[in-house]
Amino acid sequence: MRERIVSEDDFYRALAAELGCPFVAAPHLSSGVRYPDSILAGLAPMAGRKARFVAAPRGRALADLLKARSRRQLAITTPTKLREAAFEAQSPLIARRAAHDLADKAPQLATDVSYGQIAVLFVVLTLIVFGLGFAPGLSTGILGALMGPLFLGMIVLRIAAASLNNPVEPEEQELRIEDADLPVYTIIAALYREKRVVARFLEALTRLDYPVAKLDIKLVLEADDRETPEALRSIEVPGNVEILIAPPGGPRTKPRALNVALPLARGRYTVIYDAEDVPDPGQLRLAISHFAEAPPNVACLQARLTIDNTDDTWLTRLFTIEYAALFDVFNPGLADIGSPIALGGTSNHFRTAVLRTIYGWDAWNVTEDADLGIRLARLGYEVKDLPSSTLEEAPGTLRLWMRQRTRWMKGYVQTAVSHTRKPWIMLRQLGFWRFSGALALTWGTVLSALVYPLFTGLYVASWLQEAEQFPDMRWTAAFNAYALTLFVSGMASVFIPACMALHRRKLWRLMPWLLLLPLYYGLVSVAAWRGLWELAIAPFRWNKTSHGLARTSRAGLVQKHQAKPAVTRSVNTAPP
Repeated sequence: MRERIVSEDDFYRALAAELGCPFVAAPHLSSGVRYPDSILAGLAPMAGRKARFVAAPRGRALADLLKARSRRQLAITTPTKLREAAFEAQSPLIARRAAHDLADKAPQLATDVSYGQIAVLFVVLTLIVFGLGFAPGLSTGILGALMGPLFLGMIVLRIAAASLNNPVEPEEQELRIEDADLPVYTIIAALYREKRVVARFLEALTRLDYPVAKLDIKLVLEADDRETPEALRSIEVPGNVEILIAPPGGPRTKPRALNVALPLARGRYTVIYDAEDVPDPGQLRLAISHFAEAPPNVACLQARLTIDNTDDTWLTRLFTIEYAALFDVFNPGLADIGSPIALGGTSNHFRTAVLRTIYGWDAWNVTEDADLGIRLARLGYEVKDLPSSTLEEAPGTLRLWMRQRTRWMKGYVQTAVSHTRKPWIMLRQLGFWRFSGALALTWGTVLSALVYPLFTGLYVASWLQEAEQFPDMRWTAAFNAYALTLFVSGMASVFIPACMALHRRKLWRLMPWLLLLPLYYGLVSVAAWRGLWELAIAPFRWNKTSHGLARTSRAGLVQKHQAKPAVTRSVNTAPP
């Protein structure tokens, strides 16, 4: 069936005939159906029929059923129909678990940003702005003394990461594991209005160097999405792809959709991809090899994200530089030194059992990836680097980029506030050095973005005129030396990782664009202030990034997909 040699419907009708059991095309389940157990077991109680149970067995369960002597009061259906019936019977429960499982079972780790906390943050930032306006020298000195250690921590992390050798490709050839020894691997992708890229995404998955029968691919769609199901009906969907419709409910976020699929994951490992992703064909095999060599507390491998549509606009060129510095230099370096890592939103490979143990993703955090990375560290797990690339599409216009970055910065504030509600607990969990790294990755990212243009302007101005607020020349010299140290080392922490990244990616043609990085991070600052405002008025709004708009491709992947003949096996994408 996964090779599309036989359709699911034909196979289970033949199985029903072989067993002498009725085939039920649209099973109606009783309230006793259990989620996800009934779906995973392929067995659920029926309602209002002579048969007490309906079965859609797979693997060993199918073999056992063929050997069983008694099959009375049993009906047969397909796994797809059984899953859809279970979703219909348990829709409120599924929606509740996807949204609230983490908060219900581990509230101390869940996103919890109150309006009081937001008000305090706004008051503090307002005082900073007024202080810088009325007493810039004194205010800058005080703020520099308070925030300097945090910013210096970020600077040290970035420069230390750049000094470590982390090539883009594996240095040694990995031993190829035999297909029979490979475990089932689950792929989850949350799609919403992705008609432009869904065909290319499925094509990319078919290129993965992994046995088709051992790929458990789950596409999670929203109930009000009409264009993605229409696009899926016009192409040939691989036989190992399941279409899940997330039950209606809030919040309407990507992590909630991922939580719908996680309980149904059959793989020993689970990877998350976005709709526009094109992963390296050997990425899953490489992840298997790295997990096999890693200790059990390594819960996640972060693959390298790289921009495909680099030459679309000036913004995509700068985005390419930023991603190269982050995923080819900074994150691999953090993994080497044992620091917590704020994960990227895609190409994260997990041990499925660990992901379930920590209750999946926080549905209320709009940068669920960064939150999950910090949560893994707090619970004693580690994230390591996976030297395998996934091509991504960057937003090519300032409007799209700003919407995406506003969401990211809003989520970083959520993550920073939520994980430092009780800092003494976090300190005990992480130890001093990892705790400092977590603060630099969360609060350091947020505060540096918020004050970057203010501090930069004041630091430059302080060197153009005498600091009258400090009549004692010794204090003036100390202040200027401190300001110069922060300014120069801060610029070094931006440019050194970027240069190293472009060297590793062999993207030397982008070197002239490095001069625009200060301007680019000025835009990040604007997005940070927008994110802070949006946190107050719409904390859980998900600013979706539009895909399929790329005009260029470094890998020659921009193409228009023609509709293919309808699939031989119908794909039911209607909401259950």
